[in-house]
Amino acid sequence: MRKGKKYLEAAKLVDKSKLYTKEEAIKLVKETSVANFDASVELAMRLNLDTKKAEQQLRGALVLPNGTGKTKRVVVLTKTQAEQAKKAGAEYVGDMDLITKMEKENWFDFDVIIATPEMMPALGKLGKILGPKGLMPNPKTGTVTTDPAKEVLEVKKGKVEYRTDSFGNVHVSIGKVSFDDAKLVENLQAFVSLIIKSKPSVVKGEYVKNISVSSTMGPGIKIDLNSFDI
Repeated sequence: MRKGKKYLEAAKLVDKSKLYTKEEAIKLVKETSVANFDASVELAMRLNLDTKKAEQQLRGALVLPNGTGKTKRVVVLTKTQAEQAKKAGAEYVGDMDLITKMEKENWFDFDVIIATPEMMPALGKLGKILGPKGLMPNPKTGTVTTDPAKEVLEVKKGKVEYRTDSFGNVHVSIGKVSFDDAKLVENLQAFVSLIIKSKPSVVKGEYVKNISVSSTMGPGIKIDLNSFDI
């Protein structure tokens, strides 16, 4: 794929052989943003994990201290907690009516599904559709819960979900280039700390192989691991 002129200009600002401190990397990610919109800041961590083994697959969620800068549209599926979910700010609340709408009308005009446990058998039948879209609720990320109102509030505050891919990489958005540097650094630090704490006990030797940040469409910037308490 040919890179555009703006990208090539931005890439010249990044020394590929250098590992930057987290503060330098955040400053640089903003300077190298080439999108003509408020781009997201993406974090990638490469971990020494064999994800073929269940105990080495990481999955979870974190409310970033300063949010992501994105507003997520939330569906709550529940027979028991509808009123609370509406008050918490969910865009859509229902039960079988919304599941039928997804199935029959191919309706996916939202970003997150939160479900109470009694809805899961019916929702499970849509697994083949919801799974590939990354919409299937999961207890590990808090989206299957007996307290959907609490989860709605967390999603609205800037909760991010993560899971390792088949190569042991974790990708997550930690904010927007318009964010103050200190807020992006704080979000970055919070997420990296969580991943370090989540290290499976079976992993020996080096756990974090590398950490990099980039803006949407911008070049990758590698961060010195000594910048974190690893």
